[in-house]
Amino acid sequence: MDHHPQITFAGNQVEVKGEHDYAVTGDLTIRGVTRKATLNVNYLGQWGTPWWEDGVDKGPKTRAGFLATTHINRQDFGVSWQDTLDRGGIVVGNEIDIVIDVEAVLEE
Repeated sequence: MDHHPQITFAGNQVEVKGEHDYAVTGDLTIRGVTRKATLNVNYLGQWGTPWWEDGVDKGPKTRAGFLATTHINRQDFGVSWQDTLDRGGIVVGNEIDIVIDVEAVLEE
């Protein structure tokens, strides 16, 4: 983790899948290895919330929510560490679900 402290995704294509659903395709980089991946993104809506800075009411601010998911094989990114449990089985499977839950604040 010291040599690769970040996982990044740079989207470059968006496909509308439904009223609030999108497929965002781009480059996913894990441990310095980049592969094409598609995030299934659900737009959760927007709402106003209070916003205070240094004791001053600067709100309300508009927030928007998004939930993105994808499924990868960790070995495609060079993540191959593995160990076995005392009673058999493995510690980490190769198929990994990634879930990103985001709230964005509109800057005005």
